Amino acid sequence: MKKRLIGVLGIAATAALLLSACSGTGQEPTTDTQGGGDTESSGLSYAVVTHAAPGDAFWDRVKSGAEQAGSDYGAAITYNSDPDPAKQSQLIDNAIAQGVDGIVVSMANPDGVQASVERAVAEGIPVVTINSGIEKFAEFGAITHIGQSESIAGAAVGERLSDEGATNALCVIQEAGNIGLEERCSSAAGAFAGTMANLQVDGTNDAEVKATIKSKLQADPTIDAVLTLGGQYAIDAVGAVEESGSAAKVATFDLSEDVVTAVADGKILFAVDQQPYVQGFLGVTALYLKSTNGNDIGGGQPVYSGPAFVTKDNAAQVAEFAKKGTR
Repeated sequence: MKKRLIGVLGIAATAALLLSACSGTGQEPTTDTQGGGDTESSGLSYAVVTHAAPGDAFWDRVKSGAEQAGSDYGAAITYNSDPDPAKQSQLIDNAIAQGVDGIVVSMANPDGVQASVERAVAEGIPVVTINSGIEKFAEFGAITHIGQSESIAGAAVGERLSDEGATNALCVIQEAGNIGLEERCSSAAGAFAGTMANLQVDGTNDAEVKATIKSKLQADPTIDAVLTLGGQYAIDAVGAVEESGSAAKVATFDLSEDVVTAVADGKILFAVDQQPYVQGFLGVTALYLKSTNGNDIGGGQPVYSGPAFVTKDNAAQVAEFAKKGTR
């Protein structure tokens, strides 16, 4: 195992923001390696291993943030992903075998990747978790967690929907078994003054998502709010509302360019941005500080990347960041 301690470097970890949908679904892993660009090489290498599916715009932003940090710090970044926890564990094991200087990992299924994360820590490789796994990162030995507290964000959404006058809401879950998504819905329901029911959909099929929401709206015309947990599903919900003739308002977690436009146009009430670019950028930054200065950021506590609300009032400003690919 290679151990490096490079002289102290001052770093400004300025967090740009972000765009799109949480939690990938699919089967094929993606792999990319980013060097240090024009920055002098530090000789450091970090692996980023997520549960994303190929083509998920949310995770594209996480990857972009991680690669930008690697470029800024002259570190080599290898990005791999697979939504299957067994395959994700294999990717973590591969990173361990390659002797990387640190690993960034998302834990949508903490139990499924626990053995591999703990193996990395036992081998002396620092681990930072991002996005999912806030409840387990310390137990598994990670330095810190970079992400959004799903309970805090969910409660904020429930309160906001209540303030908007909603009384009967759906919470649309697009990925079965994802503890982060389940926590969003349960926390939103707990803070919501009305009734909120979960609706399970197949997030790999947008047409089916729209059809399932549409059918539910037609069956119960008293539903006055639809909360989705990813940007693309918000667009599906907007279509379902329009086709069903429902008067329900749509709100969502996470962004996409289409979502920002729909918020600006008043078709989506608000979106909750957990800022995935920040998660990738700060995940690598935390490892770099550990390598170069022996820092453990967060003091044993998570570092929150959100929630940030996008509404009609600030959608135009958010759209400008989206054009840069950082939100």
